[in-house]
Amino acid sequence: MEDNSKHALLDNAPLASQPLASEIDPKKSSFEKDYSHERRSHWNEVWTNFPEGSRGGVEYRRRLHQVYKHVVPPGQRVLELGCGQGSLLAALEPSYGVGVDFSDVAIEQAKARHPQFSFIRSEVMDLPIQDNHFDYIILSDLVNDVYDVQKVFQNTRKLCHPDTRVILNVYSHLWELPLNMASIAGIAVPKLEQNWLTVADIENLFNLSGFETIRVWQEILLPLSLGKVSDVANRYLVKLPFFRLFALANFMIARPAALPETPARAWPSVSVIVPARNEAGNITEIFRRVPEMGAGTELVFVEGHSHDDTYDAIRREMEKNPHRSCKLFRQSGVGKGDAVRLGFAEASGEILMILDADLTVCPEDLPRFAEALESGHGEFINGVRLVYPMQNDAMRFFNLVGNKFFSLAFSWLLGQRIKDTLCGTKVLWKRDYARIAANRQHFGDFDPFGDFDLLFGAANLSLKIVEMPIRYQARTYGTTNIQRWKHGMLLLRMVMFAARRIKFV
Repeated sequence: MEDNSKHALLDNAPLASQPLASEIDPKKSSFEKDYSHERRSHWNEVWTNFPEGSRGGVEYRRRLHQVYKHVVPPGQRVLELGCGQGSLLAALEPSYGVGVDFSDVAIEQAKARHPQFSFIRSEVMDLPIQDNHFDYIILSDLVNDVYDVQKVFQNTRKLCHPDTRVILNVYSHLWELPLNMASIAGIAVPKLEQNWLTVADIENLFNLSGFETIRVWQEILLPLSLGKVSDVANRYLVKLPFFRLFALANFMIARPAALPETPARAWPSVSVIVPARNEAGNITEIFRRVPEMGAGTELVFVEGHSHDDTYDAIRREMEKNPHRSCKLFRQSGVGKGDAVRLGFAEASGEILMILDADLTVCPEDLPRFAEALESGHGEFINGVRLVYPMQNDAMRFFNLVGNKFFSLAFSWLLGQRIKDTLCGTKVLWKRDYARIAANRQHFGDFDPFGDFDLLFGAANLSLKIVEMPIRYQARTYGTTNIQRWKHGMLLLRMVMFAARRIKFV
């Protein structure tokens, strides 16, 4: 057995006295820090009160072990992220095993039960591991609970060699209500709000992180210990076409995608267009939080007839930040779509981005949009707010219903999966926008937001649209400029108009 001591970075320290890196990192938002702290406290309590797991989860855990042992041969080098007490890692009988979990209690229990392996207390988004020779990396029941799934996958990618396989399982969204009821009844381990990612969501995030999915299947139809009945349901029925729709767990296997060799090239310049109407209280934060990207980042503000002093607030911040490349315009027309078109026309960057001034989308997420575009994963990167749970009051109920309706309508219209049509953050090459603008008369310019205009244009040019999941946060200043009923009817008219131009030709 190999020595795992070089990975046991925290073995000799009292775990409970040490904060996690994610909880003290000054670069992380207060929302992310609070999220991490709340989750760690919750799971410490769970592992204290349920040291053997929940009574109702015995069959579920038994079947999980069977499935993983079937696809992971013994004697491999295995890393498990979110390892809990280490029972799954031990069941796989690795020659070299490392488990990572952020729960102090779980890690102490894992060390006591399985001293032959190394267990590290850490956030899975901040892995203190450099080894890239793992044969299998396991993420069991993990991604529904982490803050940033894409970052976890990107960190995992660094630990892979060409033949590494990443295996994960997640709960099916269909089981959300039954599992919540089971938790309330004390049958299942209690959980905080989950991400509830679909298979398509995870495949998209794998693609953005440098993986390709090679297998997807369903397991566990009956997660209760009912002897032969459970055995028949979980070994046979769940594999049949109809019954698998009701499976509890989705399993996925991915491998590192081959990275194409590309000639060295200069980093592209970036323009961030910020439509701003009645957003004076957010301007300082925009200057502070928008990162420098690529060969240089230009902020292009377009102020839209504000009732507060938004225009003067922007001008003051420009004077305070002479090191930042900035432009300021006051639109002559009305609506966000008009502001975006003015900003795009005046921008000098090779990459064009839209950032809403309400800061409901974190500016710190913008570099991953640029990376997805520059790396060739997509040609039009569309922000998606409907993957991760939102902060309270971030989106009103009828707005959420409307977004889901329009996402279904657009996916049908465009023939590409569009989960969120109205997220304000969209990124594309300036050269492609010039082509969209040149063909704008095909759809007209009556879109008040600019989102449909860009999506229709991108689809008409057959650009590859890639979705970028983000965490949507509540406003801290001002109120929304959207009139949901009036604008909703206008958007519905646009869908019907576009159907004639795109679908029924």
